[in-house]
Amino acid sequence: MAKVAFIGLGAMGYPMAGHLQGKGHQVCVYNRTAARAAQWVAQHGDSSAPTPREAAQGAEFVMCCVGNDDDLRSVVLGEHGVLAGMRPGSLLIDHTTASAQVARELAVLAAERELGFLDAPVSGGQAGAEGGILTVMVGGEQEFFQRAEPVIAAYARMVRLMGHVGSGQLTKMVNQICVGGLLQGLAEALHFGQCAGLDVMAAMEVIGKGAAQSWQLENRHQSMLEGRFDFGFAVDWMRKDFAILLDEARRNGAQLPVTALVDQFYADVQAAGGGRWDTSSLITRLKSST
Repeated sequence: MAKVAFIGLGAMGYPMAGHLQGKGHQVCVYNRTAARAAQWVAQHGDSSAPTPREAAQGAEFVMCCVGNDDDLRSVVLGEHGVLAGMRPGSLLIDHTTASAQVARELAVLAAERELGFLDAPVSGGQAGAEGGILTVMVGGEQEFFQRAEPVIAAYARMVRLMGHVGSGQLTKMVNQICVGGLLQGLAEALHFGQCAGLDVMAAMEVIGKGAAQSWQLENRHQSMLEGRFDFGFAVDWMRKDFAILLDEARRNGAQLPVTALVDQFYADVQAAGGGRWDTSSLITRLKSST
């Protein structure tokens, strides 16, 4: 069992830290809103700290799961950041969906302090975090990965080293490209079926057993038809992720015309007040235009 610090208790981090504690690890948490950390301690036990630095002191593993590059830098760098509190030989694992550039930046700074670093974004959403069945895509050195894998397994059903530092974030970008395209295709299929007068639920049951099958079809078609979007991965978060991956595409020369278009469709959903709706809310654009 390891001594672990967990930084960031949002919709994902809160249950992830809980799974670590439930597996017997000694966990100290930090959250920008202290009341959230106090709630976690009341529910799970163990401890909290008033700064990331103090949470990281003495920890073998420090996990971060915050909002974006700037949030990550704010809890890692500076006199109150985790790097200032970590001891040589310990390992920083970043579960934030962030840029590959910030991963490389932090890896260099960690190495200067004789610390290990892994970028390890996750997929599976809040439900996956709560169920302890996340998919974790990791970038970094094999040695660090082998040390971290048994600890990450507390909240994951799939953990894989994808390559050098930054590869985890790049793999998460691939994931988001697929998710956005699938959801737009599903939205259009449902909309077409309704306009054609089909029993769309029956149509989904049929095509869900064939080549069109996907997690999105299986888990989102009914709520999309019912117009329920007050759950899941928010549009605001997806647009943040799209901004990161489209910026990366501009650097590496990848052509992403469908992803860029879906990003603009999500901007329309935001403009309609749906920033906190689930990403499956793409269908609202189609319904509003008929």
